[in-house]
Amino acid sequence: MSVPNTVTVDLAGRRYDIAIGPGLIDRAGELARPLLAAPRVTIVSDETVAPLYGARLAASFRRAGVETGLVTVPAGEASKEFTAFGRLMNSLLDGRPDRRTTLVALGGGVVGDLTGFAASVLLRGVDFIQVPTTLLAQVDSSVGGKTGINTRHGKNLVGTFYQPRLVLADTGVLDTLPRRELLAGYAEVAKYGLIDDPEFFAWCEMHGAAVLAGDAAKRIHAIERSCLAKARIVAADERETTDLRALLNLGHTFGHALEAETGFGPDLLHGEAVGAGMAMAFDLSVRLGLCPPADAARVRAHLSAVGLPLRLRAIGGDNRRVWDAARLIGHMRGDKKAAGGRLAFVLARGIGQAFVSREVDETVLGGLLADAIAA
Repeated sequence: MSVPNTVTVDLAGRRYDIAIGPGLIDRAGELARPLLAAPRVTIVSDETVAPLYGARLAASFRRAGVETGLVTVPAGEASKEFTAFGRLMNSLLDGRPDRRTTLVALGGGVVGDLTGFAASVLLRGVDFIQVPTTLLAQVDSSVGGKTGINTRHGKNLVGTFYQPRLVLADTGVLDTLPRRELLAGYAEVAKYGLIDDPEFFAWCEMHGAAVLAGDAAKRIHAIERSCLAKARIVAADERETTDLRALLNLGHTFGHALEAETGFGPDLLHGEAVGAGMAMAFDLSVRLGLCPPADAARVRAHLSAVGLPLRLRAIGGDNRRVWDAARLIGHMRGDKKAAGGRLAFVLARGIGQAFVSREVDETVLGGLLADAIAA
C-alpha cells in the first residue's frame, strides 16, 4: 500500500496533516481513527457527491470500527446560505451527536465551508475532517480553516476560523471531475505561483495542460506545492491579522464581485471568477504603473491557454448579460476585506510579487472595468 504524500500545517500549539494521493477515501477510517475523540462520525456531503463516494467513505470508517451517519445537502452554492444552513444543523442534531462526534466533509468547497462552519458551532464546537473531492477544494478551501456562508450582502460574510483535524485529498476522484471543475481548481493552483513563487508559475506554464489532462504524478505535485504554499502562509497568519494571508485573495476582490453579479449560481464557478479576477488584478497593476505589461500578458496567455474564460462577455453563461462598472464596484464595497470605505486589492509588481493595496484610484479601476466590459 503506497504512502500518501503529506503536508503538515503547523499552528500555534497544534498541527494537522494533509494527505495527498490516490485511494484515500477507502483508507479514511484507518487514517482518521487515531484522531477521533470517539468512534463516531457523521459524513456531510451533497446530492451529487454522496452517491459517488458516500458508501465507500462510510464503509472505510465502519471497517475501522467507527459508527457512521450520513447527511446530504443540495449541490451548489445555494446551500451556502442561512436557510440551508439551518436545515443542515437540524439534520445533524436529529442524529443526536455529542461533543465527541466528528463531522466529515465529503465534497467540494461548498460542502467543506458548510461542514466546517457547522462543526464550529454544533454543540459549541466539535472536530471535523476534510475529504475534498474537487481540485479547488484540495488545493485551497479545505486547507486553512476558513469556514462560512454567503448572504445577500456578499460572499462568506458569516463564518469562523476553525481548523480541521485532518485533510484527505484523494487524487483518484479527480479522474471523474468535469473539465470545467478541474479548470476552476486549476486557477487556484496557478494563484500560488503568481503570489510569491515565479518558478512554480513557470512550472504551471510548462505542465498545466498535463495536470488538466490527467497526469497523476503532475497532479500530485501541483496539489502538494499548492498545499505547501498555503500551509506556510496559514502557519504565519492563521486569522488574517496581517496582509500575509490576505495575499491568498489574489483575484478575489474582482472575482467575488463577478460572482455577486451572477447571483453566486452555476453560471460562474468560484475558480472561474478567481481566474478572471487574477487577470484583471495584473491588468490593474499595469495601469497603475506597478507591473511590467509582459508579466500581465503572460498571466492572461497561460490562463487563457488552459481554457479559463477571462473576457467578461465569455463568462457568466449569458452573452446578453449587461455588465456595469459601477455595480461591480458596489459589490466590491461589500467585500469583507474592504475597510473604512477603502477597497482592498491584491496587486502585483510582477509574477511572484503580490502585495495588498488599499490605495487604488477608483477612476483607474472604473476605466479598467469599462474596458473589460467592452472587450
